[in-house]
Amino acid sequence: MSDAPVPRLLAAVAAGGALGALARWGLTEAFPSDADAFPWATFAINVAGSFLLALLPASALVRRRRDLAVALGPGVLGGFTTLSAYSEQTRALLDAGRGGVAATYLLGTLAACLVAVAVADHWSTVLERRAFELEGGDE
Repeated sequence: MSDAPVPRLLAAVAAGGALGALARWGLTEAFPSDADAFPWATFAINVAGSFLLALLPASALVRRRRDLAVALGPGVLGGFTTLSAYSEQTRALLDAGRGGVAATYLLGTLAACLVAVAVADHWSTVLERRAFELEGGDE
């Protein structure tokens, strides 16, 4: 494997990232929250994205097609999930004097994402995960 990414893989990540970002934007527009309220849409997006990303190794099609793996992993799900909004919403909650809600959001998101990854991991086998890693994963 060469050090330079193949142009089709770059295109797959870019197209997937655009789709994921549009989906995230659409959901946060459809389910807005006030700056001092728990940001449920971003919470759900990050938990769902974590689950789906961890589930990718269970898909034989994804394991066999590197372009699909990078389009879905760093592309769609990378564009869909968001650390920046998570951080900014936590800061906004603190700024609004909602320290308890901010802490719940900060720690709750982390805990829920870890549980989602554990559940998805449980749904894939050790052999599927190992094959995914050996086939390049979502690099």
